[in-house]
Amino acid sequence: MKPNDGGPYTLSMDIGGSGLKASVLDRNGHMIVDRVRVATPRNCRPHQMVDLLVELVKPLPAYDRISIGFPGVVRNGAVLTAPHFHREDWPGFPLQQTLADRLGKPARLSNDAEIQGLGIIAGHGLEVVLTLGTGVGSAVFAGGRMTPHLELAHHPIHRDDTYNDYLGAAAFKKCGSKKWNRRVCKMIDIVQTLLNYDTLYLGGGNAVNVKAKLPDNVKIESNDMGIIGGIKLWNDAVWQSARDIGHGGE
Repeated sequence: MKPNDGGPYTLSMDIGGSGLKASVLDRNGHMIVDRVRVATPRNCRPHQMVDLLVELVKPLPAYDRISIGFPGVVRNGAVLTAPHFHREDWPGFPLQQTLADRLGKPARLSNDAEIQGLGIIAGHGLEVVLTLGTGVGSAVFAGGRMTPHLELAHHPIHRDDTYNDYLGAAAFKKCGSKKWNRRVCKMIDIVQTLLNYDTLYLGGGNAVNVKAKLPDNVKIESNDMGIIGGIKLWNDAVWQSARDIGHGGE
């Protein structure tokens, strides 16, 4: 939390498979209060989640606009996939407009890993963000601009295991830190071969558990960036870029 640099103020929500988090950012993207958090219910329904988010943000200071990071594919303000929630009523749900209507402020919605990336990237070369949490989120940026969304989490990495299966929170709990860290190193090598990135950033709640020696161009980042990056959705150039490739809403 840093000194308040004034408004406009942005309510930034980071929706995760295990937790819903939010804070209010000043015009420079500093959290003006500590984040609030509540556990994400198992197999959460869309309107159940909206109700939880509305309750979650009630103690927070006033804000002028809303940024929402969601763990799945989103397009034109609606959810296309919600792999962590296993509900048939998520695809097509207009999350952006629903929260705007409930909270009475304009809202912008993007993938959670992409919002985290917006808070992290330097804006030079090919930069990749992978979030290690309930599952594995991914975002790719070229020259500071979002590229079409890559659902790396659902691709196989080892036999029939996807990145989510191999490196998600359940895998960490099952195989332990040492083996999980070896898997992280394997993932880094594969993604380097796949994308030939200049810099890879590891975020998400389990990034703190990465203990392996990393290449010089791989960096660990704070999970708070999933909230802080929300300020960038209100940069018109960033938002237009997101709309150009189908991420942004109307």
